[in-house]
Amino acid sequence: MANDKQAVSNEEEAEHVERASNLPSKLIYEVIRRDGDEELTRPTSSLMWSGVAAGVMISLSVLGEAIFRANLPDAPWRHLIENIGYSFGFLVVILGRMQLFTENTITTVLPFVSKPRFSVGFSVLRLWGIVLLANVIGAFFAAALYACTTAVTPEVQAAILELSHHALDMPFWQAFFRAIPAGVLVASIVWMLPQAREASFFVILTFTWIIAAADLTHIIAGSVEMAYLLLLGEIGIVAAVFGFFLPVLAGNVIGGTAIFTMMAWGQVQAEVESE
Repeated sequence: MANDKQAVSNEEEAEHVERASNLPSKLIYEVIRRDGDEELTRPTSSLMWSGVAAGVMISLSVLGEAIFRANLPDAPWRHLIENIGYSFGFLVVILGRMQLFTENTITTVLPFVSKPRFSVGFSVLRLWGIVLLANVIGAFFAAALYACTTAVTPEVQAAILELSHHALDMPFWQAFFRAIPAGVLVASIVWMLPQAREASFFVILTFTWIIAAADLTHIIAGSVEMAYLLLLGEIGIVAAVFGFFLPVLAGNVIGGTAIFTMMAWGQVQAEVESE
């Protein structure tokens, strides 16, 4: 209204108000879409190295959780504390801007849903394939370090073994359904980061802690545990692939893409297409 009194009296104050204002959904969408466009054009070698690095560093989630488990008393509250360690790898990977497959289920899909062309869809599948392979390779490297060397203490190795069995002993459908909310939560982190700014650390810490505390399944962090059991001969390749890897992969993709990405696109579609 014309007679409304304004508290802002100059450009400097207006700039402060603008900085303090919440980003509209369409601007958050645009930030993520541009990131996705950039990722889709990156060279294969860059994606591979970044993906391998992410696979190695996500192992800090398993290592952090195992360190807590090895040093905390066996009390009913232990799992709530030890699951803080699960956030360590995600903090390094996400804040370090490394290629993590479950982030790409929203970041690189938004450019496709806004312009659903064959060339864009092919680029998305290409990136997914490269990053997933690279993440798993990195996870195996890290698991080999923990399982086959003296890099960690016997107590921590025993804790990793216990955690790995717990993660992979779920029935097929349980692993699948628990992967869906995990995919939604990782996609939620990606959606919130442009607005979170200085609070990014706490957003990642909180939401990845929820994944661990709720006993949900994540394809890349879980691949470290899968590789650990494979290298020690505790599980066969068929059980690892069909009992864990494929159902968790499918659940994470459904949660991050089919559910969260479609909801995110739905709330901005009318505004984006009207411009």
